[in-house]
Amino acid sequence: MNAPVLVLKDSLKRESGTKVHHGNIQASKAVADIIRTTLGPRSMLKMLLDAGGGIVVTNDGNAILRELDVAHPAAKSMIELSRTQDEEVGDGTTSVIVLAGEMLHVAEAFIEKSYHPTVICRAYNKALEDAIAVLDKIAMTIDVNDRGTVLGLVKSCIGTKFTSQFGDLIADLAIDATTTVGVDLGQGLREVDIKKYIKVEKVPGGQLEDSKVLKGVMFNKDVVAPGKMKRKIVNPRIILLDCPLEYKKGENQTNAELVREEDWEILLKLEEEYIENICVQILKFKPDLVITEKGLSDLACHYFSKAGVSAIRRLRKTDNNRIAKACGAVIVNRPDELQESDVGTGAGLFEVKKIGDDFFAFVVDCKEPKACTVLLRGPSKDLLNEVERNLQDAMSVSRNIIKNPKLVPGGGATELTVSATLKQKSATIEGIEKWPYEAAAIAFEAIPRTLAQNCGVNVIRTMTALQGKHANGENAWTGIDGNTGAIADMKESKIWDAYNVKAQTFKTAIEAACMLLRIDDIVSGIKKKQAPGAGPSKPTIETEGDADNEQILPD
Repeated sequence: MNAPVLVLKDSLKRESGTKVHHGNIQASKAVADIIRTTLGPRSMLKMLLDAGGGIVVTNDGNAILRELDVAHPAAKSMIELSRTQDEEVGDGTTSVIVLAGEMLHVAEAFIEKSYHPTVICRAYNKALEDAIAVLDKIAMTIDVNDRGTVLGLVKSCIGTKFTSQFGDLIADLAIDATTTVGVDLGQGLREVDIKKYIKVEKVPGGQLEDSKVLKGVMFNKDVVAPGKMKRKIVNPRIILLDCPLEYKKGENQTNAELVREEDWEILLKLEEEYIENICVQILKFKPDLVITEKGLSDLACHYFSKAGVSAIRRLRKTDNNRIAKACGAVIVNRPDELQESDVGTGAGLFEVKKIGDDFFAFVVDCKEPKACTVLLRGPSKDLLNEVERNLQDAMSVSRNIIKNPKLVPGGGATELTVSATLKQKSATIEGIEKWPYEAAAIAFEAIPRTLAQNCGVNVIRTMTALQGKHANGENAWTGIDGNTGAIADMKESKIWDAYNVKAQTFKTAIEAACMLLRIDDIVSGIKKKQAPGAGPSKPTIETEGDADNEQILPD
């Protein structure tokens, strides 16, 4: 009568209850510990070997976690966090993981005392609301056009990165680039599209100090006929095309039988006339530079060089868009639809230079460029990649500031203020939620504590001193100077964070912690359903031929 009932298949593994909670918390803490040492200006670098045998040396939280292959499902969702953070605000990828790990760590004690996870989550969400309120209170608005303030902010953002040793260099590059491409949307809003209009060209060689933001664009192309065409044109008139300047081939293969030899000559002549016709239409506008995204035949090239026009062919579409934005040209799809207004006259100089081994074409000194190229130079590929990652972060930060010009103190000061305020508030909370709420308050101290650890100062002393300073709430700007580990006023040290980066960090971390706490069952080993009647499929043995076809994950 009392035979056990099998509900799940034997092959399924099911863990439930507190075991799952502990497992998830352990996994999240493990992920947090991986990148804990990369927080702050005294951070360590991580070296990762990827599948292709290449190396990545970085301390950007997101870049590290992106390369990791993780088996545990909870750890995977932690990694997603830093990706969200990177896509949303571009900075704070490390802090979000450290904070989420800490939130889960303090929740562990409550789960052992058999608190219900929803109670903990409720308390956490309450803490989140209050934390954002505190942020609003201590945030200070700045003037976006005040270069010094923005520079201080971007510097403190990339002060934690590898390139901080080059001082203001990267910060300057980032601010220049983002202010160039900013577009006013009206109502004081500005939109900065980093992905589309800022291109980072990495050219190995030279020194990092040679890096600069061009007042225009550059691309890795040379003119079509280097000997005949000019490689340097001052105030060029630029025409951008999106059509091939060669004879159109048939869409599908066509066979034409010609009986008389003259017909063949007529055919060839028609082709030549067609091309000549296009070229004449273009040359009517007296351009100095014709750039097309498609092909350009020898004949067209001949007509252009005869007229003294430089031509560049097969340019990437994205590059073409950038040139259009920079010099004010319009990309034209058919040569017979050209108008005077489509010619770009905004550029001050077109020049082809040789950098390293490659030729690069520069369209620079534009009057009001709305697109730009950041030229990065440096000794090695790995270094350039790291600089590019840092530059991305710096540009995101300056974009955030242009969008939402509010600052909060950095150096762990914000977290300490939030923590102190929440601790005081926890006294007013009634019922069982008071304890998890207080724990969440303590969890915020993870960030300043990690900063102190990474500086190598006495953590306990520093933390108690800081907590004492914040407990009476006199100065919300007291934090840790990440380089020395001394307690300092963040306003004087100019260590700031962008408001929306901090807000996003808190939100993402707490919401993720709640999500992981709510999981109470993990069923693994679920197989894909096979079609009925299909026997067990043979294991596929990978032959050498398939090895190349493995899907390589995109960056």
